[in-house]
Amino acid sequence: MNDNSSNNNAKDNLDNFGSPINVFDFSTDIQYLTIIGQIEGHNVLPQENKTTKYENIIPQLIAVEENPKVKGLLTVINTVGGDVEAGLAIAELIATMTKPAVSLILGGGHSIGIPLAASGKYTFIAESATMTLHPIRMSGTVIGVEQTYNYFRKIQDRVVDFIIRNSKADRNEIVRLMNETDEIANDVGTILSSRDAVRIGLIDEIGGLDAALAKLKSMIKDYKI
Repeated sequence: MNDNSSNNNAKDNLDNFGSPINVFDFSTDIQYLTIIGQIEGHNVLPQENKTTKYENIIPQLIAVEENPKVKGLLTVINTVGGDVEAGLAIAELIATMTKPAVSLILGGGHSIGIPLAASGKYTFIAESATMTLHPIRMSGTVIGVEQTYNYFRKIQDRVVDFIIRNSKADRNEIVRLMNETDEIANDVGTILSSRDAVRIGLIDEIGGLDAALAKLKSMIKDYKI
């Protein structure tokens, strides 16, 4: 590599990561996936929003499953939620991978971020992180008829079903917490601390990057094709 190319790479790293060092220049058999900001679905969100675009994530997940060099997936989550169907699509892909997959919530795993967190074969939440459970909401014009409410219920059932299938949480407890009226001043639902999330079986364990990586590496050792 010539000096100009090296200088350009160093500048790119400084611009993108605040460091002239190429922090990703190492060999690993673990794929790292970040789900941050708002989950963007079929509608494009405003440019100033920090988003995770599901059309970018889905090909990455398929590649992880197909690439024999990749042995496991670590998903790092810090999201306010977003498009329900896009979030469920990503979560279903992670949950149905044959390879070991560990999820780690940092900051927050709110709304549709909860199924995304539960999609890992083993799940962690940082001690300072939180999760918000609430009923399905829709913005924009809504037709106030019984069919609309039935549609909302069906979408919510899909979310709850996924959570129950992929965690140790009890259905009645999840539904109760979703519809709690005393927790949030301007909304219905419940804000769960890391300890609450583990206590109700939504997340497996409190831990950070060290614990998540150690667990994933042990799962990779036990994994049989």
